[in-house]
Amino acid sequence: MRELRIVFMGTPDFAVATLKALVENNYKVVGVITAPDKPAGRGRKLNESAVKAYANSQNLSVLQPTNLKDTAFLTALKALHANLQIVVAFRMLPEAVWRMPEYGTFNLHASLLPDYRGAAPINWAIINGETKTGVSTFFIDDKIDTGEMILQEAVAIDSNETAGSLHDKLMHLGSKLVLKTVRLIEEGPVKTTPQTDSEVIKTAHKLDKETCKIDWNAPLLLIYNKIRGLSPYPGAWCHLVNKENTVSVKILKCDYKIEKHPFPTGKIISANKELKVAAKNGFIIIEELQLPGKRNMDVKSLLNGYQFDDAAKIL
Repeated sequence: MRELRIVFMGTPDFAVATLKALVENNYKVVGVITAPDKPAGRGRKLNESAVKAYANSQNLSVLQPTNLKDTAFLTALKALHANLQIVVAFRMLPEAVWRMPEYGTFNLHASLLPDYRGAAPINWAIINGETKTGVSTFFIDDKIDTGEMILQEAVAIDSNETAGSLHDKLMHLGSKLVLKTVRLIEEGPVKTTPQTDSEVIKTAHKLDKETCKIDWNAPLLLIYNKIRGLSPYPGAWCHLVNKENTVSVKILKCDYKIEKHPFPTGKIISANKELKVAAKNGFIIIEELQLPGKRNMDVKSLLNGYQFDDAAKIL
């Protein structure tokens, strides 16, 4: 059996589950690389990453480079004498970093590669109406999410799944897959499988404001999938026109009903403590939303203090 000295690289909550699994299974984590602290909130207080907070609680050595090619960082990384690096929700590594350890650097990605390479695989799988996704481990190479595959595990996407619930599901599944991968590497050279490219590979490019805007002229199911695929973060948004005011709102939870109706697209119908929006072949039934400067609110609470006029619509 190989004796592993592991450097772990990650930043958000998604990565903490894997680092925790490594620590609790008594693997020797000789260093943790995470993002620099960032100012947040009105007081611009420095916020540390979720990974840093956990690493500090376990008295692990932490490095927070701003530049992964910096000579001082590379020297400090080399001084850890790691023979394996594990990356979960971090950033693209320069070759000088991923080539450093004897047994390689592998990444956990939240999709069934080669589909959904990129920054937002969880969101795009739901937005595109997939019924299945999963997690993959692969050795890093010089491109994004293209390296040779080690292990993969699939999971069903429920019809009412949100990005938030799928994130948690894949976070726990991924931590288990990393442990399986580490055990394989402990045993000796790992058999890998090259990823096969084709013209129909689906991508998971970074989300931006325009991507997150709801197109109310789209088919009903596509609207429903977009809303749940962007919930709770970053949130699908649109313009609400009510009483001569136009504001941006986020819709965070909804259902849908296929039904013929006479209403124009975007028409708001508010009755019997229900809020629904007319779409081409039915209604989006809004259950939770966020008005500008306000917290998330369920529709029942909203309708207690917010009135929609007869011409109210969503664009």
